[in-house]
Amino acid sequence: MTTARRGRHRRSAVNPVRSASPKFRDVFAVAEFRALWGAQLLSVAGDQLARVALTVLVYDQTRSALLAAVAYAASIVPVFLGGILLSGMTDRRPRRQVMIVCDLGRVPLAALMAVPGMPLAALIGLLCAVTAIGAPFASARAAIYPEVLGEARYPLGTAVTMTSYQFAQVAGFVVGGAVVGLAGPRIALLADAGTFLASAVLVWAGVRNRPAATSGDRAASRRRGDIAAGIRLVFGHRSIRTPMLLGWISAFYNVPEGLAAPLASTSGGGPVAVGMILAAAALGSSAGVLGLTRLVGPEARQRWTMPLAVAACAVLITVAGRPGLPVLLVILLASGLCDSYQVSANAAFVAAVPGERRGQAFGLAIAGMNLGQGAAMILAGAAAQRLGPTAVIAAAGAAGTLAAILIALTDRRADS
Repeated sequence: MTTARRGRHRRSAVNPVRSASPKFRDVFAVAEFRALWGAQLLSVAGDQLARVALTVLVYDQTRSALLAAVAYAASIVPVFLGGILLSGMTDRRPRRQVMIVCDLGRVPLAALMAVPGMPLAALIGLLCAVTAIGAPFASARAAIYPEVLGEARYPLGTAVTMTSYQFAQVAGFVVGGAVVGLAGPRIALLADAGTFLASAVLVWAGVRNRPAATSGDRAASRRRGDIAAGIRLVFGHRSIRTPMLLGWISAFYNVPEGLAAPLASTSGGGPVAVGMILAAAALGSSAGVLGLTRLVGPEARQRWTMPLAVAACAVLITVAGRPGLPVLLVILLASGLCDSYQVSANAAFVAAVPGERRGQAFGLAIAGMNLGQGAAMILAGAAAQRLGPTAVIAAAGAAGTLAAILIALTDRRADS
C-alpha cells in the first residue's frame, strides 16, 4: 500500500482489513522478510549487549549506582531524539540504503567504546550516538515490511517481529551478562559492533533495492519543515492518530517492568522472582500475539483492539490488593495477553499512512512510545519510594484505563 486516499482518513482508525488466513510458513517463505527478521534479531540483541556491558563498565569505574543508571538511560533516550530528527530520511532515501548505512555507521562507534581508557563521558556519548542512529534504522525497517509482506501477511509478520523483539531483548541481556562475566565488558562491546556488521550484510544480501519513497522535490525540503509536516500527519488524521495513541498506552502497562525489583520484594520474593515478574508479561504478550493472529480473523482483531487496550491496563488495578507472587504473575500474564492488540493497532496505522510518508510516521510513533515509557518508569520509580510499588502500578493501570477509554470515546464520537 503506497498511498492513502483522502477518504480513508474519515473512517474509523480501527478499520477492518481484507480477510485472509496466512500461515507462518507463508511469512517465512518471503526471502526478504527472513533477511529483515535476522537483521532485527542481531540489532536488538546487540543493543542489549551494549547496555549490559556499558552499565557494568561504568559501575566498575565509578562504583556509582546513579551513574550506572544514567548510562542505561543514555541507551534509551536518544531513540526519541533520533526518531524525531532523523526518521524523515527514511522517506527521502532508499530504505534499504538507510538500514545499511545506519548499521555500518554503528560499527566503528561500538568498537570505539571498547578502547581501553576511554573517558566515561565519551562512552556515554558514543552509546547515545549508536542508539540515535538506530532510530532511522528501525523506522526504515518498519516502513519496508508492508511492501515486503503485503497487506494479508503483514499482521502475522508483525506478530513474528513483536515476539522476536522480546526474545532478542531477553537473549541479549542473558548473553550480555554471560559475555561480560566471562570475557569482560570490552569484548561484549566488540561483539556488539559485530552484530551491526552482520545485520548490514544480511540487509545488503537479502533485501531488494527500492527507490526512495518521496520525490526529488520533497528530498530537497528543509528538515524542520519535514518534522512539522510529519507531526501534522500523525496528529491531524484520526485514522492515524488513534492507533498511534493506542500504541502509546503501553507506557502505563509496562510500569511493572521498571518496578520489578521492589515489586518482587513486596510480594515476598527474591532475585528469582524479579526474573519471573519480567518474564510473565513478556510470555503473555508473545502468547497473545501469536494466538490472536492465528486464531482470530482480521475483522475480529480490529473489533477487539479497543477492548484489549483497555483490559491491558485495567487488569493491573487489581495489584492494589497486594497479591502474593503466584497471583501477581497471573495478573501480569493477563496484562501481557491483552497487549496483543498492538498487532491490529499497528496494521491500522500502516493502512492509514501514505506509503511515501511511512518511514517518518513510524519514527515519530516510535519516538513517542519511547518517551512515554521512559517518563512513566521514571515517575513510577520516584512515586514508589513513597507509596510502594503495588499502589503505583495500580494507579498506572487506572490512568491507562482512563486514557484508553478516552481514546475509544473520541474515535467513536468522530464516527457518529
